[in-house]
Amino acid sequence: KVYVETCVHCGLCSEACHTYLSRDKDPDFAPVAKVKDTIWEMVARKGKVDAAFIKDAARIAFTECGACRRCSMYCPFGIDIAYLIMTVRRICNLLGVVPQFLQDTTNSHAATSNQMWVQPDDWIDTLMWQEEDAQGELAGARIPLDVEGADIMYSVIGPEPKILAQLLCNMSVIFTAANESWTMPSLDGWDNSNMAMYSGDFEVMGRVERLHWDRALDLKVKKIVMGECGHAFRGAVYDGPKWLGWQGTPIPMVHAVEYYHDLLESGRIKIARKIDEPITVQDPCNISRGKGLHGKLREIIKALCSDFREVDPRFEHNYCCAAGGGVINCGPPWKISRMKSIRVKAEQFAATGAHTIITPCHNCHSGIEDIIDYYDLNMHVTFISELLVKCMEMPEA
Repeated sequence: KVYVETCVHCGLCSEACHTYLSRDKDPDFAPVAKVKDTIWEMVARKGKVDAAFIKDAARIAFTECGACRRCSMYCPFGIDIAYLIMTVRRICNLLGVVPQFLQDTTNSHAATSNQMWVQPDDWIDTLMWQEEDAQGELAGARIPLDVEGADIMYSVIGPEPKILAQLLCNMSVIFTAANESWTMPSLDGWDNSNMAMYSGDFEVMGRVERLHWDRALDLKVKKIVMGECGHAFRGAVYDGPKWLGWQGTPIPMVHAVEYYHDLLESGRIKIARKIDEPITVQDPCNISRGKGLHGKLREIIKALCSDFREVDPRFEHNYCCAAGGGVINCGPPWKISRMKSIRVKAEQFAATGAHTIITPCHNCHSGIEDIIDYYDLNMHVTFISELLVKCMEMPEA
């Protein structure tokens, strides 16, 4: 209510929103309009709204806003518009009005403790398969399971064993080359993607995070390294602990960008060759605006690439990919709408003249693949680990 009553309709948030800019500055897509058409009315009417209103509020909150917080940076009063939109999502969730595909993802978390319905035997089989592949790259590479007292527990998200298993192979090679003491859990709790955070089902969100941290505590690891995923990092370090009533995380967690940077800076991983093709980057919202890792991200890229093309705007001012915040998880029914809402991102990438886009976040990766296809950009998306394995100096067996 304080936020709603503080807003003076100045419209400064509008120019910060990729949806508003991409929709030819249609005022209906301005952040202030999204607030006015949802939580503002709920407060003004003291909750006396009908089903049609709630359905429309859900459409706005789930499909037209990724809770990226770029607009909040430009508000002269510091109004957290993403918080207001997330509150709308929470209300819609409690009323059972959530896009079906996003709700299915939450149901998967509730039933299987991961977002992709990966069964326990499939999880173990995938790790064994990727360990074998890693040994083809570097003799002696392992994916150690349930090693109590290891320095690191490596944390991934559901899509990795399901559709991007090669990323597990990459990390086995990187950890082995760096001579790290690391492990992964064999039991539920390995997936930290937590899309329930974005569907508004905070009860399931809390279950996912508690299980994840309990697994790390059971293994008595010193820290968790989170893979290249922004929303999972946000859920584990910020939203999840707050919902659980914790003052902070029980043990430290670092994002993959922080970890790669430390490996390169300390010399534990050395670069033997560089990528020559022109490369640009996406700043994931949850590790750029949310964590300030854009500087370290660029230092990594410059160590790996000889032709880096900067984006404009950049750093914490970079545009959201329009896939995060659960928007891409709303599924095929909303894909065309999502593509129309992200034209400025396509124009931003095209202006760099790059061939490859580094995206250290799974939602960004999938969302930008859609942008490339829809806007015919003739570009390619990659994770950092894929380039690091190509460029790093391999130790002798």
